[in-house]
Amino acid sequence: MKLLVVIVSYKVTELAIDCLRSLQAEVTGTHVALCENGTGPEAVEQLRSTIEANGWGCWCTLTAIHPNRGFTGGNNAVIGPALESPDPPDYVYLLNADTIVRPGALQAMIEFMDGHPRVGIAGSRLENLEGTPRSTAFRFFNAASEFDRGLRLGLVSRLLGRWLGPDPLPDQPVRADWTSGAALCVRRVVFEQIGLLDEGLYTYFDDIDLCMRARQGGWQVWLVPDSHVVHLMGRSTGVTQRDARPKRRPAYWFQARRYFFLKHYGPVYTALCDAAFIAGFALWRLRRWIQRKPDHDPPHFLRDSIRHSVFITGFRLRPVLNPALCEAAQDPATRC
Repeated sequence: MKLLVVIVSYKVTELAIDCLRSLQAEVTGTHVALCENGTGPEAVEQLRSTIEANGWGCWCTLTAIHPNRGFTGGNNAVIGPALESPDPPDYVYLLNADTIVRPGALQAMIEFMDGHPRVGIAGSRLENLEGTPRSTAFRFFNAASEFDRGLRLGLVSRLLGRWLGPDPLPDQPVRADWTSGAALCVRRVVFEQIGLLDEGLYTYFDDIDLCMRARQGGWQVWLVPDSHVVHLMGRSTGVTQRDARPKRRPAYWFQARRYFFLKHYGPVYTALCDAAFIAGFALWRLRRWIQRKPDHDPPHFLRDSIRHSVFITGFRLRPVLNPALCEAAQDPATRC
């Protein structure tokens, strides 16, 4: 098999169906594996009946798991068996359920990967429905970027530019530290070398973790602008939405950030990054209040950032608590 496209759906059944519909003309030499990640039996039946009614069964298979294992566990539930099958894919393409694949996107990605054997991971260009591209190529986090992320002051961003990352909207393929996991192509041998997605992260920071582990293993990470994918940002999680103030960030977002930083940067630098973001964001909140700027931040974001920092939670590396498992346990002591 040349390419395996993996889609994980949780409470976004209609979006997952739209994503499949966008793939039906793009699947030559490709198989699509859809994982229904614990939404419930009605969602499983709706997906199964839609696949059968449209004749998609020749190129799409449905796997249902319960309870929800997050983005990492849902992907691993499909990728693991595929790598152990008699015909493992050359490439695995991780695709969010809230995406629409533009014509030629998969072929452009395959051609790039075939032509660049040292590239272990490549990301597609993400855009909105109107075709406007969004930042997709990034540099690994550091204390300067965390301060800038909190402060949001143009002058400081320009001064810190060398630490913040590459051109976010390139026209040509560009090497990056990491790219968004909403549409990410991974060479099979990368998974075989470094392992699958880290389920300790649950849902967030898995893309940068995967890219960092691939880089540590000697592989390159690139962005491929000729591979166009629409990302209906935030529809699958509700955390970020373009036309509304975001919801309050869930605890597992902060837990994943903490887990990622401690795993890769250690306690001292994690503390420095936490302090840099909190200081920058506190200054931004003060400036926003003085200048009476509109408030587009998630509710209680400063307080939550402090509460989940290593200064409060400590420096022991702990995996993210799976909210579905906590709820299933019905034990207040283990609730997330």
